[in-house]
Amino acid sequence: MQTSPAGRTAIARREGNVLTAYTDSVGVLTIGVGHTSVAGPPKVTRGLKITAAQSDQILARDLASVEKSVSSAVKVPLNQNEFDALVSLVFNIGAGGFKGSSVLKNLNAGNRAAAADSMLAWNKGTVGGKKVVLKGLATRRTDERAQFLTKPVAPSVAKVLPAAPAENATVTIADGPKKDETIVVVAKTPQAPPASPGLPTSKTGFMAIGAIIIALATGAAKYFGG
Repeated sequence: MQTSPAGRTAIARREGNVLTAYTDSVGVLTIGVGHTSVAGPPKVTRGLKITAAQSDQILARDLASVEKSVSSAVKVPLNQNEFDALVSLVFNIGAGGFKGSSVLKNLNAGNRAAAADSMLAWNKGTVGGKKVVLKGLATRRTDERAQFLTKPVAPSVAKVLPAAPAENATVTIADGPKKDETIVVVAKTPQAPPASPGLPTSKTGFMAIGAIIIALATGAAKYFGG
């Protein structure tokens, strides 16, 4: 699997996205979403500037090794939100930390709820040589947990009618047997059989025929009667 565009956007929001090269807290030149020269191209130099689109492309490349680590370590099927949340977590804590974590152990045991809760434990950083809870990390873990537990939205099926139904067609739209499934039925409307050629089908027509017959009879009587 690969991180979705929405997943990369979430990571960029959590990490920060700086489009001009800067020196991070330990003196390493960094750009975009935590990208350094060690991660691969582009090499980060002072004054380097990139666009938002370029930053997203760089992040996608930087995530490739993280995605591989997640895919190889997890032994159960993942939906896209679960995968994106785990990639975000591993991008921050490292593949080594993830492989020995309760997150992975619970997930591979089939306990997704416990795996999600285990993410919250990764909220500490070292300050003054001591491990302390950092507000930023606590917020990030809560966000990743929520992402992990969010069910992907199934695409809805549009109700599309067949092109130009015939004038004598009946169109019926009904819910199908599956969720978000629509059935469109087009059936011809039964038509009355056509009238016999030359014969009237209305009261007016029969009256007209009657008048003609009477006229013919009268004429014949006059002719033969002299």
